Amino acid sequence: MSATAERDYVLGTHDDEIERLGLQHQVWRPRALDAWRRAGFTVDQTLLDLGCGPGYASADMAEIVGASGRVVAVDRSRRFLDVVESRRFPQIETHEIDVDEDELPSIDADGAWARWIFAFVKRPRDLVAQVRRALKPGGILILHEYIDYGAWQVSPRSPAHSEFVDVVMRSWRESGGEPDVGLDLPRWLAESGFEIRSLLPIVDVIRPSDFAWQWPRSFHDVGVERLRNLGRLSEAQAATIRQAFADLESTPNALMVTPVVLEIIAIRR
Repeated sequence: MSATAERDYVLGTHDDEIERLGLQHQVWRPRALDAWRRAGFTVDQTLLDLGCGPGYASADMAEIVGASGRVVAVDRSRRFLDVVESRRFPQIETHEIDVDEDELPSIDADGAWARWIFAFVKRPRDLVAQVRRALKPGGILILHEYIDYGAWQVSPRSPAHSEFVDVVMRSWRESGGEPDVGLDLPRWLAESGFEIRSLLPIVDVIRPSDFAWQWPRSFHDVGVERLRNLGRLSEAQAATIRQAFADLESTPNALMVTPVVLEIIAIRR
């Protein structure tokens, strides 16, 4: 599918990215489920999955709301939505929407969820207002967004890894996004008529043997190739970064500090 027909992302919508997003959801699923539980997501509700991607979270939400509930899955990628629809959950309805250009459907939702969506849009503050309109009074919004992407570090220290992180952040910003949008979101939410219920920073210090290591590892594998294809890394740079990561994984007592994510739970007033 061409980039003209398929509304692409800076990280792509290709098969490798769909697979990577599945692994990413496996790693982050316990934290998502815990946040949804604390926010009160339950049966019979209408829930919005904003930037649903291939629908891994949408499927979990469909199981929570049950047969009489409703999950509204929104994404700009037709390719991702095809994957969502292939799951054949009758309570999931899909909408091909670019939230930088189109309005969200009027759904009077009980809750909304987004993970690493606001970091990629060009007008995140406008999107906050859109989400508020999509929620009923008392509706709950849960966000997982980066607050310090540059905190992604490794031990032993690696200049090649630092270069990769810098290139990733530049690529997002040059595409109109902001990696550390979590710094701004609580203020924007309060100004838009939300009450902040909780703010929770999430960061891990992990080893190559930890399952959570597979999340940054898969992003590294796909991300280096994507940046090379986009011309943001040369062949030589990509090879150096790949080798540095392979060396890290084989180093005894290696550690990784993950990018800092902020979990936000807010109530629509």
